[in-house]
Amino acid sequence: MDLNNIMQQAQEMQAKMSQIQEQLANKTITGSAGGGMVNVTVNGRGDVLSVAIEDALISSEEKEMLQDLVVAATNDGLQKAKELSKQEMKQLTGGLNIPGLSNMF
Repeated sequence: MDLNNIMQQAQEMQAKMSQIQEQLANKTITGSAGGGMVNVTVNGRGDVLSVAIEDALISSEEKEMLQDLVVAATNDGLQKAKELSKQEMKQLTGGLNIPGLSNMF
C-alpha cells in the first residue's frame, strides 16, 4: 500500500469531517416536553441555543415540574442532535463502522 495515498486519503477525510462539523453547527433541532409547553433548541453539535417556556407554566407551585420539563426537553434535543450527527457521519464513512469515529461528536 502506498503511504502517500493513505496520507492523502486521511487528509481528505479530515477535511470532510471539518466540513460536516461546520454544517452540524449551523443545523438546529428542537426538543420538546409537556406537549410542547417547553421547547429547547440545540445545534447539531449539541449546544443548547434557547429554551422557550409557555407563560402558563411559570408559577411557584409548578417550579419542580417546570424544571423536570426543561431537563426532558433538553435531553430530547440532545438525543436528536446525536442522531443527526450519526446520520451525517454515515455519509462520510459510506456506512462503514470505524472504531472511535462515531464517538467524536
